Amino acid sequence: MKIALLGYGKMGKTIEKIAIDRGHDIVIRASIEQPDYDITKADIAIDFSIPDAAVHNISNCLNNNVPVVSGTTGWLQDYDKMTSLCEEKQGGFIYASNFSLGVNIFFELNRNLAKMMSNLEQYKIGMEEIHHTQKLDEPSGTAISLANDIIAEHTAYQNWALNTADANTAIPIVAKRIPEVPGTHTVTYKSDVDTITIAHEAHNRQGFALGAVIAAEWLLGKTGVFSMKDVLNIG
Repeated sequence: MKIALLGYGKMGKTIEKIAIDRGHDIVIRASIEQPDYDITKADIAIDFSIPDAAVHNISNCLNNNVPVVSGTTGWLQDYDKMTSLCEEKQGGFIYASNFSLGVNIFFELNRNLAKMMSNLEQYKIGMEEIHHTQKLDEPSGTAISLANDIIAEHTAYQNWALNTADANTAIPIVAKRIPEVPGTHTVTYKSDVDTITIAHEAHNRQGFALGAVIAAEWLLGKTGVFSMKDVLNIG
């Protein structure tokens, strides 16, 4: 594949290495410093840019019949617009808050656990996410996905709250920023007598990057809006 990397920071460079190792060509490396590019040179685009650039990047791809995989978080207020554009243009689009294969398995564990715990009111839910200090959004997109999946399965919770606790209706999310931490997410169910915890700890960026390349390989030649559940055939 000829790949356009939209966002050429640490993640973009990691994706580049993995893609080349898997036999693909990088034909565009777009960044804030190099914003001009001809997207039609690419067979597919992988967007790991910044929230302010994501909608432009995705729209540009879809308007030019280039399928796009996006892992940029912090722009989801416009997600429905992008899926509508994809359908209008009969394009291909995958968004994921996290492309790690392990995290997507973790998402399924989280959903199933929330369903199992939904009638056990004595357990209160808490979440913690830790990322590197350069991460722009807080809480992380992965943490928001985890919280939303719990809310969908657990009738006691209606929303989430950042760095504050409302035990009646909101899942409290504690967000921490520590240098050189790729990403750790923990979901805890705590009662007076015991605690149940599930967690995912990334050791490096390789898992995120590999998942994004696998998603791009899967998406090429397909039409529609998809997720990592489709790519991995889980759930």
